[in-house]
Amino acid sequence: MSTSWHGFLRRWHPEGIPWPGSALYNFISQTKVFRRQYALVADHVGCYSRTGRILDIGTGPGWLLVALCRSLPELGLVGVDISPGMVAVARKNMKRAGCDAAISLKVAAAEALPFPENTFDTVVSTGSLHHWRRPVVALNEAYRVLKAGGYALIYDLVRRLPPAVAVAARREFGPLRTRMLWLHSFEEPFYSAQEMEALVPATLFQRGETQFIGVLCCLILQKSTAGSPHDEPQRHRPCGARSGQNFANATAFARRRRTREHKRPLETEGVR
Repeated sequence: MSTSWHGFLRRWHPEGIPWPGSALYNFISQTKVFRRQYALVADHVGCYSRTGRILDIGTGPGWLLVALCRSLPELGLVGVDISPGMVAVARKNMKRAGCDAAISLKVAAAEALPFPENTFDTVVSTGSLHHWRRPVVALNEAYRVLKAGGYALIYDLVRRLPPAVAVAARREFGPLRTRMLWLHSFEEPFYSAQEMEALVPATLFQRGETQFIGVLCCLILQKSTAGSPHDEPQRHRPCGARSGQNFANATAFARRRRTREHKRPLETEGVR
């Protein structure tokens, strides 16, 4: 598929999902593929931050924050989304999950975060990057609100999965669900993994790398500890499956951690 088509989609694609689209997305986000991804991402985030404050940009229906609330209750959790309808859905989900007291939500755009500098230990975003009209501005906002040495973990689907990741996805989710992810790329302006990395030099982060966690590509960025993007090299923590590895490794890794820590996995019982 041509990059010009994705460029066209990116120019006209809405940044937020208004109601009733928010209700439909909330329903879809409770399917097996999504629930598995939220669990994998929550475990991956735990490699980078087990305490402190985490900001989830483009939190959507809030299921990642629910997963983090259950697996890492010591975290201070904050979510923002540009869509008021989506934030309303997330609040209902968190109340039903019993996590509403532990999570703060705000309506806000990725490129205008309503927080002071150096507020969060980690910034995450899942499935939101391709919605951002000005991704470099949004990534610089993530840099601004991060504390020195903090990580930004930006997860999104990509246009084409590495062969090993695609094979593992078909094995775990079946060929039909995996095919639906591929068809989804025709109407959503997803980046390629290389295009995600190509965004980084224009940002304050300067350097970054990608890594596959399940079917999501994660762009891993770190704010320098000395206050200048050029002062200190990144030291990314090994966690999950590197690009090109079978994502079953990440799945097994997540299961081992939950078994070891006796944490409750993400559940959606009682949510309709």
